[in-house]
Amino acid sequence: MLEIGLTGGIGSGKTRVADMFAERGAALIDTDLLAHEITAPGGAAIAPLVEAFGPRCLRSDGAMDRDAMRALVFSDPSAKTRLEGITHPLIRQLTEARAAAIRSAGQHPYLIYVVPLLVESGTWRARVGRVLVVDCQEETQVARVIGRNGFTRDQVLAIMHKQATRAARLAVADDVIDNDGPPEALAPQVARLDALYRGLSASQAGA
Repeated sequence: MLEIGLTGGIGSGKTRVADMFAERGAALIDTDLLAHEITAPGGAAIAPLVEAFGPRCLRSDGAMDRDAMRALVFSDPSAKTRLEGITHPLIRQLTEARAAAIRSAGQHPYLIYVVPLLVESGTWRARVGRVLVVDCQEETQVARVIGRNGFTRDQVLAIMHKQATRAARLAVADDVIDNDGPPEALAPQVARLDALYRGLSASQAGA
């Protein structure tokens, strides 16, 4: 089975693109959703997070307080290292378990991992057969995130500056979807790549 890593900067539209591939039959594993799973009330990361950061890292419902942790890691690089040391191994374990189940079931033509920090992690390029980047102008990202999340421009830029640059993402891309245009421009691009991925996956199966 062909395995693809899908990435893009904040506001690029990678979630919408991933959902369009899923509508065509692709299997999806979204590492951001797994991160939410392990930091939900009772999640696998909660106890080690409290041990590392104290109860200030939790909301009243027992989930990780993402806003508080975001503010902390922006102000303290060592906190970012400690946070990632807890969450990244757990996310990887879950990712590998879900991928093994998908491969075993054999019900999908190919598998897409949605990985916002694919470039930054440094290991994903070797773990997938192809990298797909959802790309748009940086000003498009800013406008979308302001409209979607209500962040200020400075807040959006601060997040973007913590991510890989647009050029760095494009440098590792095997495939690119341009999401600067209207929503209807996505479907033909997804259809073309769906056909490509099905063909490559079938070739792998027959090899």
